[in-house]
Formats: sequence, C-alpha cells, structure tokens
Amino acid sequence: MPSQTGKRVLLLHNARARQGESALEPVCGRLEAGGLTVTVEPFENLPEIASDITRLHRTADAVVVCGGDGSISSAAPAIIDSGLPLGIIPAGTANDLARTLSIPLDFAAAADVIVAGHKRQIDVGTVNGHAFFNVASIGLSSELAQRLDPGIKKRFGRLGYAVAALRILAGARRFRARIVEKGSGTIVKTYQIAIGNGRLYGGGNVVEKTAAIDDGTLDLYSLEMRNLWKLAVMVRAFRTGTHGAWKEVRTARCVEFDIETRLPMPINTDGEIVTATPAHFRVLPAAVTVFTPSDAEAAKYPVRLYHS
Repeated sequence: MPSQTGKRVLLLHNARARQGESALEPVCGRLEAGGLTVTVEPFENLPEIASDITRLHRTADAVVVCGGDGSISSAAPAIIDSGLPLGIIPAGTANDLARTLSIPLDFAAAADVIVAGHKRQIDVGTVNGHAFFNVASIGLSSELAQRLDPGIKKRFGRLGYAVAALRILAGARRFRARIVEKGSGTIVKTYQIAIGNGRLYGGGNVVEKTAAIDDGTLDLYSLEMRNLWKLAVMVRAFRTGTHGAWKEVRTARCVEFDIETRLPMPINTDGEIVTATPAHFRVLPAAVTVFTPSDAEAAKYPVRLYHS
C-alpha cells in the first residue's frame, strides 16, 4: 500500500448537505490519523466548489468532496483541469456515485478509503458542457428536482422524495422529443428521457444491467408508455436494470446523443437543474481518478441505500 504520509488534502465541505455537518469531525480525524494534512474549505452553493478547487488546487495533492452527488458533479470540471485525484465522503441523500464505486456510507470508513490510497479511473458524462457522474434526465426527474424543497430534502430524505414524486406522477403528461444518435433522429412521445454515465441513480435504480462507470459509453432510456400506472409493475426492472426488456421503454448506448424538444425543457444532472434542451450529451472516458476500495476491501461494505 503506498504511503499517504505528508500528502495534502483539500477538503470541500458542504455543511448544508443532509449529513454534511456530522461528517466533518470523523472524516478529519481519520485523514489526519492516516498521515494526511487537511485543509477544510466550506462552501454554501454549488458554483463555489469549482472556483475553490481552481483557486486552491496547487496547495493540495488530492481533493476530497464531502457532500451529495450534485456537489461531487459540480466539482468535476475543476477536478479534471487540476489533474488531482478525487476522494468522496458521501453526505447526501442518495449517494449513488459512492454506492456505484463501493465507497462505504459510513463517514470514517469512507475517509479510510482515501487514506488507503487505492485509485480507479472513471468516466464523466457532460450535457451542454455540464458534468455528471450518474445520470442526466429530462421530464419526470427534472420536475422532481425543481419541486423538491431543499429544507424538506434535508429533513426527510427519501420520504421527501417519495411525497414529491407522487404529486408529480399524478399530473404528468408525455412530451415530444427528437433523439439523435449517430446522426439518425427519432421522434418520440415520452414521460422521461434519461442518459446515464454511471450505474446507479435515483437511490438505487440501475441505469442498465451491463452499465459501468468506466465503460466509455452513455446509456439512454425513454419512457414511452401511454399510462404511467405501468411504472408500478416495472419497479423491479428498474432496480435490476432490465427495464429495456419492456416494449414501452426505448434504450440505446452510444458515446454522444442530442435531444431536441419543441420548447426548452430543464435537465436534471445528479439531482440539480443545470441546463435545458436542446442538449448535447457526450462521455469523457477515464476523465477523473477516484479513491475507491480495492476489490477485497469493497467486499466488506455491503451496498446500503441511505445513511441510517
């Protein structure tokens, strides 16, 4: 195991994240006990993250983001530019990237992964220049991200998501879109178009059963059923990534997609609204180096959906 003694860590800390405040003490304690020198830089809104990394990366040997999936994705462009490895302390609601990478949801254990020093290169997805690790979506998920009050999200976690989702489903309508893949366009009527870079999203759904965050491709699905009640019987398929077997779900795999809609529609990336259609999606293969458990260590951490 390579020694981390003397290495400098820039720790970006979101105290407003659902678990952020309680994470700081155990994380700093474990990192410092492992021989790392830690500089804590707090942030209150997502645009601050990239500017903080750009401003301070020359004083660090690694960047650690303590926050949710949206915070980590916001850091991605500056991480790529800096060339520094990324450590993840999952302090959000769903923490899908951490679970995709088998990073434990226990704060101290996640810090131990960084101390151990094992690294892995992963892909980054982009839409109109905005980075995402898990999934970008148009339709139902974007409406959920817009309507979910941050206070409710922090206080009630997945219950807050569930209540907001039920309200959205009750009034959902299909929209018309054009999906362009390899120069060929297809017109669809859909409730949602999702494009995944990683494997997990939405608190444990699987983008596609063979998807991986280092496979150099993006996976698309489009929900084209006439009635949303069908989703109730498709829940298990989304949990296992086999939803593409249903005739109502269009799927595709490519390195680039374009999505066009009659009017601009908001796009949700890893829980945050960042841009709108028309949208160009592409994958950046092996763009970020991340601290992850080794295969042997990953087996010790069974995947859990949320912090207890």
